[in-house]
Amino acid sequence: MFKQFKNDLDILKTDIKAKIGSNEKKIKEILKLENKTFLNFVRVYQTQEEDLEILFSELSHLNSVNNSQKTQKIYGEILPLITQYSSKLSQNENLYKNFKEIKKNELSTLSTSQKKVLNDMIESFELSGVGLKPKIKKRIEEINLKLSDLSNQFSQNLIDSTNNWEMILKAKDVKGIAKNDLENAKFEKNGKIRYKFTLQMPSYICYITYGQNRKLREKIYKAYNTRGSKNSKLIDEILGLRLELANLLGFENYAQLSIKTKMANSTDEVIDFLTTLAKKAKKYAKNDLDEVKKLAFEMDKITNLKSYDIPYYSEKLRIKKYNIDEEAYRKYFEQKSVINGLFKFLEKEFGVEFKQIKMKLWDKKALAYDLIEDSKVIARLYLDLEARDSKRGGAWMHNLQSHSFDEKNNQKLASAFVVCNFPKSTKKIPSLLRHDDVVTLFHEMGHAIHHLFSKVDENFVSGVNGVQWDAVEFPSQFLENFAYESEVLKMFAKHYKSGKTISDKMINRLKKAKNFQSSLMMVRQLEFSLFDFKLHLKLYQKKEVQKLLDLVREEVNVIIPPKYNKFQNSFAHIFAGGYSAGYYSYKWAEVLSADAFVSIKKGGIIDKKLIKKYKEEILEKGGSEDMKKLFYNFLQRDYDVDSLLKINGIFSD
Repeated sequence: MFKQFKNDLDILKTDIKAKIGSNEKKIKEILKLENKTFLNFVRVYQTQEEDLEILFSELSHLNSVNNSQKTQKIYGEILPLITQYSSKLSQNENLYKNFKEIKKNELSTLSTSQKKVLNDMIESFELSGVGLKPKIKKRIEEINLKLSDLSNQFSQNLIDSTNNWEMILKAKDVKGIAKNDLENAKFEKNGKIRYKFTLQMPSYICYITYGQNRKLREKIYKAYNTRGSKNSKLIDEILGLRLELANLLGFENYAQLSIKTKMANSTDEVIDFLTTLAKKAKKYAKNDLDEVKKLAFEMDKITNLKSYDIPYYSEKLRIKKYNIDEEAYRKYFEQKSVINGLFKFLEKEFGVEFKQIKMKLWDKKALAYDLIEDSKVIARLYLDLEARDSKRGGAWMHNLQSHSFDEKNNQKLASAFVVCNFPKSTKKIPSLLRHDDVVTLFHEMGHAIHHLFSKVDENFVSGVNGVQWDAVEFPSQFLENFAYESEVLKMFAKHYKSGKTISDKMINRLKKAKNFQSSLMMVRQLEFSLFDFKLHLKLYQKKEVQKLLDLVREEVNVIIPPKYNKFQNSFAHIFAGGYSAGYYSYKWAEVLSADAFVSIKKGGIIDKKLIKKYKEEILEKGGSEDMKKLFYNFLQRDYDVDSLLKINGIFSD
């Protein structure tokens, strides 16, 4: 049973308001039950919450992929209602007491996933302030409401500043840009041909990587890295409220509150983990940067290499070292072919089938697929992969519905969105992807199959639900690795005109270049992670935020950007997403993914038994058990940090 997707904003608005009211009524009803059980109480509660979450996810999705004044207005009206409803619910002592009572009474008969639901819910109530004085509970509710609003404002400011900038160029200023990209950028004005570049990711990456005009590279770099200027004030307010919230709940800082539900055991453990990796990677990163500096001087006598030069000369260096021309490779990565090849690989390794279905969606280029296993439809996937002005930047997976059973034992099937911002297809030219785009698609599909393959019966711990935040990136990063494998690439890497399959020579170059500047990329991620985590260890305000970022950069990275770079104002992951005091999760989960991949590919071929076990122990079990336990069940040992260094070409000292 699937929940049908709605595209009508007014209907969604009405339905969400009605659902909030009916949920409140239903909760009052189940609280009056004399004999409360997991089935008649917890299952009903889960069903009501998911039904509301689905409606809100539809609205949130439309606001992200078809952003308009109307979506902003309706989303802005509904968000505080949802936040207020959730906040009140999370502090409902009667619900909390009944969850504890059911756990006590039925513990011996509950399944593993049912126990996890109860344990997670009880902890969630306690972390929301259940049992605190009414005055404190009211303040917590106010904080949650305000934080939700500020997060939305942050995101909208970023979308607006991204969309409100463009750079119009003449032919002399687009030297070095590939023909396909020029076709996308080209337009006619007053009978003259001009080229438009924007801060949308495909357009920005195109010019910063291939544009030969150094002044224009700086112009687009500066515009990109000063986006969201209005967000600086929001950051101060967000940080202040987060600290206050943590203090009210009995924590010294927000970082402590954040890791309470994660795999990491303490804030010191996170800091040690990140700084240890940084120490190992930094000297390799310095070598990477020195190579770029050397080439920039050889080519153009550049003695003061700047941040806006690095992508350009790095690409030149990559071509020189590995003979990899990104534009030549793009001709082999036509979007539809990549999708079909990725599906073919997943079908082969996991015994499933993706079947495209026709249905009206939010955009004519969005696609829908049914996922079939053992001749039965088990899930649905929605793809929306091309960039457009109305879409939020970046790439993400969002779960719409989770595999579960309701109180009447009716089965619900999982569904999820995968959204990217790949180059636009036109009537003349299809969407041709960079290999980095291919890796991104594999990453998001790793999230998607984690959700869609679920065999868990309880909604709150099915698929990605209930998975510890610092483990949620494990399946996505694991799947990324296969985007470099010869047997996988040959399933889809075919020249979009001739149909010729990519050569072994080209694949070998890709493999050799896989760890090109991996140390630079690692220290960059560690910079973001340490900045985020330290930012939430105590209260930083105004200039202190920038000062902390500068100190972290000095400690971890080898690239110091211009002073006008205000990265924090566009750090949506932690100010408008779920990664606050948790951005380290990418690296933490990468340890798991690297170890899993190294184990499955031991000897150079895919271990069929082990990848089957990965599906059964990791993907199918979702959030039903602690990831440490699931990982141990999978490999019969704990994870090894050195696998991450090995897979990145950085060797443990």
